[in-house]
Amino acid sequence: MAKNLLVVATSRDSGLTSVCLGLLRALERVGVRVGFYKPFSHFEHPGEALHSQGKDSSVAFVRELSALDPPEPMALREAQQLLNRGKSDQLMEQVVGDYQRVAKKSDVVIVEALAPDSGETYLARLNVEIARNLGSEIVLLSTPRHRSVHEVDEELEFTARLFAGRSSADASNVVGAVLNKVGEPRVQVQELRPDATKAEPEPDYASECASFREGRYRLLACIPWQAELLAPRVSDLVRELHVQVLNEGEMLTRRIQRVSVSARTVRNMIHTLRPGTLLVTPGDREDIVMATALTALNGVRLAGLMLTGGLMPDDRVVELCRRALDTGLPVLRTETNTYETARQLANLSTAIPVDDPARIEQAMEAIATRIDAEWLRDYLKLPRQSRLSPPAFRYLISERAREANKRILLPEGNEPRTIEAAIICQQRGLARCVLIGDPAEIREVAASLGLELPDSIEIINPVEVRNAYIQPLIELRKPKDVAEAMAEGLLEDNVVLGTVMVALDEADGLVSGAVHTTANTVRPALQLIKTHQQAKLVSSVFFMLLPEQVLVYGDCAINPDPNAEQLADIAIQSADSAKAFGVEPVVAMISYSTGTSGSGEEVEKVREATRIAKERRPDLLIDGPLQYDAAAIESVARSKAPNSPVAGKATVFIFPDLNTGNTTYKAVQRSANVVSVGPMLQGLRRPVNDLSRGALVDDIVYTIAITAIQAKQVEDASL
Repeated sequence: MAKNLLVVATSRDSGLTSVCLGLLRALERVGVRVGFYKPFSHFEHPGEALHSQGKDSSVAFVRELSALDPPEPMALREAQQLLNRGKSDQLMEQVVGDYQRVAKKSDVVIVEALAPDSGETYLARLNVEIARNLGSEIVLLSTPRHRSVHEVDEELEFTARLFAGRSSADASNVVGAVLNKVGEPRVQVQELRPDATKAEPEPDYASECASFREGRYRLLACIPWQAELLAPRVSDLVRELHVQVLNEGEMLTRRIQRVSVSARTVRNMIHTLRPGTLLVTPGDREDIVMATALTALNGVRLAGLMLTGGLMPDDRVVELCRRALDTGLPVLRTETNTYETARQLANLSTAIPVDDPARIEQAMEAIATRIDAEWLRDYLKLPRQSRLSPPAFRYLISERAREANKRILLPEGNEPRTIEAAIICQQRGLARCVLIGDPAEIREVAASLGLELPDSIEIINPVEVRNAYIQPLIELRKPKDVAEAMAEGLLEDNVVLGTVMVALDEADGLVSGAVHTTANTVRPALQLIKTHQQAKLVSSVFFMLLPEQVLVYGDCAINPDPNAEQLADIAIQSADSAKAFGVEPVVAMISYSTGTSGSGEEVEKVREATRIAKERRPDLLIDGPLQYDAAAIESVARSKAPNSPVAGKATVFIFPDLNTGNTTYKAVQRSANVVSVGPMLQGLRRPVNDLSRGALVDDIVYTIAITAIQAKQVEDASL
């Protein structure tokens, strides 16, 4: 029988939805089957209704970012009508019915309570009724703001007593509490003075709060205030304030990290022209407009330019700034004066719009990483999932990469996504990243992105070290007779330079491909690093992050038409890779025919490859030939391959050739909006991994983490 956690906020604007979703993500990561249920929908502020576009944002986000499909919550006004007519029993019957539909598929259900509202005091009583009827364990959510530890403790205790029952004073059904936005500054994200977003010192709540110190309930998470989680897009501002758009640019993606209100001379405001700044200025301040345009042309991604007072620069100035507009700089205009515009910006809603999944994903991650989910799972005595969910997979990768602590080379060191990924990996401790490239250029690119390179990130200037690797390259290419001049020319390519360093054991692995082709990345690895003794060839796998589980596809990137022997080797390599990354290998050898139902050269190749793989590795669960649907879907498996130990349960799918594999992986990825991690190369003596040229920053981060884990496996195998 499923258990449920009712998350109850003790005050307004506490980030209730974000914390509920972060808790869901945290429990998924530790292998718990989690459901989500929100009984009632209630907009606390007008801005929430605007940004939600008439939908409940919690439910919309859960559907967008997970495989769950929670029921639509009841509108609070409908609940009010039932209560006013004395039909509270009917109301709770509906709540229990909706909850049970979620609970059938879950080990634990996260239930989002109604947020407090000073104008509707009965909401707390309704939350108590939800808890009583669902038999909930309570998680309290508090935002300390600028109150003392004692005041926070008193607020938690007051709310806990509401759920203790009339005859109890110990609030034993309160599991724990989450403190959110700890260290929140007195001035919000719209930075109207240089020090506005500095977080205040964080008290030691675990030892100073009597509730936690005396063990009445546990401090489950202490989540610091983070300005970037509140950064709206320029398009959100346009939607809320109804301002005129003069140049749309990249307003759908550029975020407002700070607001600079400027009517000063250029020399006194130039320090505010940083990435993420929305510059607010009277429309006739042509000097500031031109300075902003020049900043954009220099590659600084300002959030945008807001012209106030209903004024416009001269047409000749606008024409002079035309190229700056082409960089994607959003330009807005409002009829209100500068003071009133600044006031409106300072009061923008902090609610995350339903069409901004990237921001809620960032918030979920920030919260999930802080929650003590292992303790919570053990406390609730929840079983682990047998299938590895995508959040659990990403968590596992991150933990193993941190443990590996490997030095990973990034030869595309001046590429913006690569720089950002390296910074993230360094901050999370996923790897010791080394950027290869001109140090001044790398720092300039980082600055244009508004990023600060940590001192711990190593930068190698290829011009300074290239000559030292000419002779090692010649030795590595033997028996090929490579002339010194040719070796010098080859080392002009940073990918080749980095591959030589990995081959010489000066680094643990390499990741490339953001601006290079697969051949540019793989060819040097095949020539210089070569395959390990157990591998007959180099192949690849993709980790397909389907909504409910992670599957492994191989080979979808390297070998055009492997023979039976090679296909068997790909199957074995892929099974071992799956196991190494937490996926229990159940290997299906894919063909257009299942079992003995078909014949032909291609089917026979798969049948022979299956025989060879079983013979070489009797410890693995392998079967084929199987059609994809027979391998993946239990109902199809029962009719097409009833005696197969793999059919309907496959986690590793081995395709007969590159044409089939690459087409299938891209079809699944695009049609089902599935995240794919890879290709991860397997069979090399040392790990080198390729990126898609369309890779996102997160793709690069996880590829670096995977490479670090592979390096640790290589190290362990050599011991």
